[in-house]
Amino acid sequence: MPDSPRGVAGRTVLVAGATSTSGAAACRVLAGAGARVIAVGRDPEKLAALALGAASAAGDLAPPVCVERCDLDDEGEVAGLAERLRADGVRADGILHLVGGWRGGGGLAGQSDEDYRFLERGLTALRHVTRAFDADLRASDAARLAIVSSTAVARPLAGGANYAAVKAASEAWTRAVAQGFAKAARDEQAPLRAAAVVFRAKALAGLEDDLAERFAALWDADAASVNDTIRTLGQD
Repeated sequence: MPDSPRGVAGRTVLVAGATSTSGAAACRVLAGAGARVIAVGRDPEKLAALALGAASAAGDLAPPVCVERCDLDDEGEVAGLAERLRADGVRADGILHLVGGWRGGGGLAGQSDEDYRFLERGLTALRHVTRAFDADLRASDAARLAIVSSTAVARPLAGGANYAAVKAASEAWTRAVAQGFAKAARDEQAPLRAAAVVFRAKALAGLEDDLAERFAALWDADAASVNDTIRTLGQD
């Protein structure tokens, strides 16, 4: 039997890369929907401003946005964050991964190693976060993980080869997480309760609220219907 989702309210959701525009929108929407939000980023000042802005937008009745400074490129720091939260009795029911950026142009010859290493940080952070919080997601009665990828994966261009390659690898990692969720449920002969989803966008600007709302809505569907799916923002 499928799980019985009860929405995102009351869930603990970690937003990785929370100080971006899309991160701020996600924190606001999730807190407004009643989720407990853990906003993770590198810059303490940006995190403090994010917490204040989210609290003001969500209102006094919404759960607070908790901020955690962490270098998600650093495996040890991410593991330490997970351990620290568990020690405080906090376990994640969801992760929205927003670590990334854009560098490109110059045709294939212009795809420098420096740009590739910059972009690769998003994949590295995803690997660290999903591994560190895997036990939390598997223990949740309704876990959801989502990343933001690009339509460039389906039609890569020479001037964005680095970017498309890293996004494709991030999608592969996320789909492997989805397969792991499904296999664990089969092995335990239990309902699938965790789901990993890829959101694609041609450009995220202007779609930040759409992303946040669609991520929150993943808890309104049973896990089996959303696990290992690719959804295009602004289209479907």
